[in-house]
Amino acid sequence: MNILVITGSPRKNGNTEIIAGVFAESAREVGHKVTVRKLSENKVNPCIDCKYCFTHDGVCVQNDDMNEILKDLDKSDILVLASPIYWFDVSAQTKCFIDRMYAFAKKGFHLKSIAMLLNSGADGVYDAAEAQLKAMSAYLKWEIKGVIKIPNLQEKGSINDVKELEQVRDFAKSL
Repeated sequence: MNILVITGSPRKNGNTEIIAGVFAESAREVGHKVTVRKLSENKVNPCIDCKYCFTHDGVCVQNDDMNEILKDLDKSDILVLASPIYWFDVSAQTKCFIDRMYAFAKKGFHLKSIAMLLNSGADGVYDAAEAQLKAMSAYLKWEIKGVIKIPNLQEKGSINDVKELEQVRDFAKSL
């Protein structure tokens, strides 16, 4: 299976990228092909709703890294969004990526499944991210493979000390 993991934290080598790395490593161990795209290292501008992509097979008019990411998306069977929760929702970088997937609105998606790896500094802050995932999946008829939430991460790297990383490993291997 081809898996595309998008990390949506602006913080390089932070908790979100660590959780995504653990997921990717575990998925590769069981034979999946995994591509990880770190939005901290890629420029993805907001969608400008020009609909150029509708007449150009999903290619966006903007000349940023999203066109390369869209190529990865087009080959993927499952999309895994890894994001910190900032003010009760996914990061702005993650939201830009989600909005730019609009490029495939007319063309359609190869992938049929999606999952989320979320982390935050507090409990009870995941409702908006989960609602967006459910709405998007219902509209696109994607199967939600799972949502892993890891709260109470106060420091960069503190995810390395939580038991939920084993849940991430098990989840990746179960796909």
